[in-house]
Amino acid sequence: MNHRIRTIAIFLALALALPALMQASGTIPAGTKIPVVLDQTVSSKTAKAGQTVSGTVAQDVTVGGKVVIPKGSAAKLIVSSAQASGRLSTPAKLYLRLHTVTVGGKTYTFATSSAGRTLGGKGKRDAEFIGGGAAGGAIIGALAGGGKGAAIGAAAGAGAGTAGAAATGKKDIEFPAETRLTFTTRAVVTIN
Repeated sequence: MNHRIRTIAIFLALALALPALMQASGTIPAGTKIPVVLDQTVSSKTAKAGQTVSGTVAQDVTVGGKVVIPKGSAAKLIVSSAQASGRLSTPAKLYLRLHTVTVGGKTYTFATSSAGRTLGGKGKRDAEFIGGGAAGGAIIGALAGGGKGAAIGAAAGAGAGTAGAAATGKKDIEFPAETRLTFTTRAVVTIN
């Protein structure tokens, strides 16, 4: 009987201790990639530098074959740079960086690269809009009123082209919830 009780006690002790022994721990070296899925939408139109965004670690982060950050760990990101699209020449940009990850009830702070994007400049496209409007206006003006009409038409066409470029040029960046971003650590972090 004592043998049976002792066996059960050892089994229960192991069953209770095993999860604690298997809990994530280790040192994450600089250069480690941490994939995160956003839990909320963030947009260059409304985001401000320093704003926090919630996310979730998208897959186990392993070091030396050992899981140090389990998939599903809560993550907090910081907007490192945001700029809404301007009408004529300012492209939208939106960048985030991983700030903290919570593992086993403890929160760890990270220094990471930024992840995000900048939309391409619209300068060439806007110049084509404005130049095309000026050329079109000059042709119509020349047909209607000769040299003086060409000058007036060119000015009117350039104005119309500028208005067209301004009206169609605003494009902001939006990362909807479930967007996956990958961050690279810049410093060592010890998880224990």
